[in-house]
Formats: sequence, structure tokens, C-alpha cells
Amino acid sequence: MSVGEGNGGIDINTLFLHLSVILISAKIFGTLFKRFGIPPVLGEVFAGIVLGQSLFGFIELTEAIKVLAELGVILLLFEVGLEADIYMLVRVGLWAMAVATVGAALPFAGGFIISYYFFELPLIGSLFIGGALTATSIGITVRVLTDLNKHKERFAQIVLGAAVLDDIMGVIILAALYEFSKTKEVHLDATVNLIVHIAVFFVLAPIIANILAKILQWIAVKANDIDIVPPSVMALILLFAYGAHKFGSPAILGSFTAGLALSRRFVIPFAAALRLDEKILHKVEEGITPLVWTLAPIFFVSVGLALNLKAIDFTSSHFWLFSGSLIVVAIVGKVLAGFVVPGSFKERLNIGLSMMPRGEVGLIFAEFGRSFHAIDELSYAVIVFVVAITTLLAPIFLKLNAK
Repeated sequence: MSVGEGNGGIDINTLFLHLSVILISAKIFGTLFKRFGIPPVLGEVFAGIVLGQSLFGFIELTEAIKVLAELGVILLLFEVGLEADIYMLVRVGLWAMAVATVGAALPFAGGFIISYYFFELPLIGSLFIGGALTATSIGITVRVLTDLNKHKERFAQIVLGAAVLDDIMGVIILAALYEFSKTKEVHLDATVNLIVHIAVFFVLAPIIANILAKILQWIAVKANDIDIVPPSVMALILLFAYGAHKFGSPAILGSFTAGLALSRRFVIPFAAALRLDEKILHKVEEGITPLVWTLAPIFFVSVGLALNLKAIDFTSSHFWLFSGSLIVVAIVGKVLAGFVVPGSFKERLNIGLSMMPRGEVGLIFAEFGRSFHAIDELSYAVIVFVVAITTLLAPIFLKLNAK
């Protein structure tokens, strides 16, 4: 028996073996890194580097693993939404918008200027390189803050809001670049239409999700069977992830808004009756949390599997000059974004450092750019290296700044 993997398929028993190795390796490396005072998420990414094409090549990043990894990050963002302080998110909303805007604009502009004017790359390729530096990997950011037990602090709520907005901006930029690479024309109407669709979804989705959850609660009470709650909520998460995708936004936005809707702190004005019963919420957490613990590590290992450090020519002076310049822009652009927020130096630096990881988002830009023949192999290798460095350095810097 096999499952389709694009090129003929993979034996399902081999997939089981790969998943077993991924989960065990994630736990071993995560525990080892934690023992040495390094955030465990880095151990999980490192496990992917060791198992994947960068080192031993034991496991290929197949479509089946990608699906499970995507499911892991969707569930992780649902859990984040479930635990989010909605009042705090509202209070810091404007600051989150400011951080997201500056944190996207500075790296994009810096990456484009360096690529186009200093290294004389083609216009579209330079735009893709700039785009690869814009979005923050929210999955990695959230996990690092949780590992450091900082996820409920004010700066973390700003980061959470900014990272979600950052992801949306990344999708909008990618969609605009996709159209521009095909037609060589700027389509503002299509971009504005996408923004409106995403805004409508973000406003309506939590209300609809809460109403559906209330209906589910009524059914569970009437049927006297609370065990129907976890699978029904799982269906709700997947439904809203799909809805977000259809509206043109990242699937994680759907799961995050579903989590917000079921949060204990979620309140619709003049509709307090829509609050869910505490027993139902406890059952939701009881059912979803083990799935997050199981599937989220697959996502972080997949980030490492996606990297191919063997493809990088580390002896090339041009590579080091180009990648070094982009790394400086990638780090400085995000760190400066943290300083648009009022607060202590340490808190602002924490915001900037939390926005640094690019992870899978930067790799998506690189892959799209290469598939459109907008960037060459050297530029692709540079983006992969910059993504790897920013993803690996952020947790270390945050750990040091937290002391």
C-alpha cells in the first residue's frame, strides 16, 4: 500500500517509520538542547537538519509529512488563540499593526535595494528576495515564547498580533509578486480585493465560530455525550483553516480565529450568552492539547528537512558578502520594528528579536521565486542560508535577553 507523493508514491509503512524517527528525534534533540539552556524548538529544527538533505538524507520532506506538519502548525495556532488574552490583543492592536508594518517594510526594502542596486540582480528576483525577508514564522515565534514562559506577557501579545499580520502581509506580497512575475504589470485592484477579503474573514470568522461552538455545546448537552466535543472542534478548526485559505489568507489565520472564538476571554458585545460552558472548554483543551504535542514537533522538524545546506557553496566570497548583507538587513529590520512600541529597552528588544525567525515562510518565497525562474540557484541558496540563520539565532538571542 502507498500514499501519493507526487512521484509515484511512498510505501505507507515507510511513512510510519519516518514519522516514528521524526517524533523520537524531535524529543531527543529538544531535550538535549533544553539541557544546555537552548530553546527546545531549535533542537527540533536541528533534528530535521540531521535527518534531511543537509546531512544524512535519511528522510525526504514528502507531501504526507508536509500535510502533517501543516496540521501541526494549524493546531498550534488554534491553541495560541484559545489561550490568547483577547483584551490584551485589542489593547495592543495598533502597536501590533505598527510593528508588523515596519517589520515587513524595512526588510523588504533593504533586501530589494541590496539585491537590485548592489548585486545587480533582475528586478523580479530582487523583489522575491525582499519578500522572503518580510514575514515572520509565527509557529517558531510562538513556540520559543512558550518555551521561555513569556507567551502571556504584554510584549508577547504584541508579537502575536504582529506575527499574524506579518503572515498576512507576506501572503499579499507573494500574491502581488506572482501576478507581477506573470504579466510584468502591477494589479492594484487584485491586491486590494485580497486585502478586503482577508479583513472580512478576520472580522466575521470568530463570531461565526463561536455561534457554531455554542450549537455544538447545545447538542452535547442534549445528547448527554460530551465526548463528541473534541472531534467536532477538530472539524471546526479544519473548516476555518479552509475558509481562511478560500478568502486568500493563510490557513493558520483560520485556526487562530477559531481558537480566539472558543477562548474564555472571547466576548461579542451584547451577546454574553454565547460564552461557552467551562466544562466544554476543558474538554476542548483536553482533546486538542495531546494532538498539538504530537503534531507540532513534526512541523518544526519539517523546517529543518526543507533546508539543504549542502547546496550552499561556503567557499564563495560572493555568497558570504551577499548573504551577510541580507542577514544584517533581516535582523536589523525586525529589531528596529520593536522600537516603534513604547516601553523599556528590554521589552522593545524582545519584540524585535521575536519577529526575527523566517522559517518556512522565507522558504516558500524562495521556492516560488525559483519555480518562476525569478531567482537563480545562488540567490536561492542565499535565501535558504539567511532563513536558517535568522531562525536559529532568534531563540538564542531571546534566551540571552530574557536573563
